[in-house]
Amino acid sequence: MAEELAYVLINPYTLFKSRTGGVLSRLLSRTALDVAGARMFAPSKELVEQYAAASVTPADPQPKKIQELIRQYILDHYSPNPKTGRRRRVMMLLFRGDDAVRRVRAVVGDIASGVVRGETIRDTYGDYVVGPGGEVRYFEPAVLAAPTREEAEFKLKLWAKFSDKDGGVLENTIEYPPSVKPQQTLALIKPDNFMFPSGRPGNVVDVLSRTGLYIVGVKVHRMSVAQAEEFYGPVREVLRTKLKDVAVAKVQPAIEAALEAKLPEDAQKKLGDVLGPVFGEQQFENIVKFMAGLAPSECDAKKKKEPGTAKCIALVYEGADAVRKIREVLGPTDPKKAGAGTIRREFGTSVMVNAAHASDSPENARREIGIVNVAENNFKQIVEQFYGKL
Repeated sequence: MAEELAYVLINPYTLFKSRTGGVLSRLLSRTALDVAGARMFAPSKELVEQYAAASVTPADPQPKKIQELIRQYILDHYSPNPKTGRRRRVMMLLFRGDDAVRRVRAVVGDIASGVVRGETIRDTYGDYVVGPGGEVRYFEPAVLAAPTREEAEFKLKLWAKFSDKDGGVLENTIEYPPSVKPQQTLALIKPDNFMFPSGRPGNVVDVLSRTGLYIVGVKVHRMSVAQAEEFYGPVREVLRTKLKDVAVAKVQPAIEAALEAKLPEDAQKKLGDVLGPVFGEQQFENIVKFMAGLAPSECDAKKKKEPGTAKCIALVYEGADAVRKIREVLGPTDPKKAGAGTIRREFGTSVMVNAAHASDSPENARREIGIVNVAENNFKQIVEQFYGKL
């Protein structure tokens, strides 16, 4: 069976209601596809009109009436606000794998009125309310996805054409009260969430949504060794100096057993001064390897700059006091010390394999967002690699 590229667009209302994690969780766990890319969009009127026009197609198994409702929905809810001109947020997710379009569509579901059982994303998060005379009283499809491989290709190429000017880390898409000074912060969903197909990445996003913050940037990222070294550079010296006692504790019993003598305190201190930096450096190597898939000692200068083999998802959150709010739901570095309901308590297993990272200050947020380069348009790169140059 041929590999395909499929997409899911998470609608502005679904994003606003913080249902993104639930949608992502279902798509990952039920399709078992590779989430290949993601990008935030603030669609222009031109993109919206072209996408809306392409939404009515004979290839779609849904009735023409439903297709027309979707077309009008796109025009009404994807277009910039007619009163303020402010653009709306949309998240595009890319999935890759065998029979990807059909598998994604099966999880998304078709739109139907009446009794639903919650089996699909639209069953749970969408609404189609019809009055006694057949008039549509409320319509919310939750997400949009292509019905066929050909439709997916056409629409992905369309969005890719607009992805430079209409996508990236979004600005001025959220209206705040005058008293609010919004911050941006970075959250990284770490590689331990992608060891096998599961709903864990979506579950982590779901916990992050408790903050009431807004997602304004997203990127599926494979961190290079060079990026990982720069990203975690500030902790390198900390590890070299603060792990002296840990290093001594690991080797002291063996040394004392071999010497048949108790090490005096001054000898323990000297041993720590020697072994602490060595042990700390090894821990730093382990962190880089966990995040990039390779340790610095395993690659040359050229390979250090290449994308790594480990996957993460980078999210930029925006809102009042964003740094503190994300750190609170994340929990302490050590999952054993994290409080109930925090991400690291729920999903972490060790100090290193602890599910997610979050910036600890606005300054570090700017630094880390730049290192990961969340604004980079790898969405377009994936589309062009799959279909050829636009």
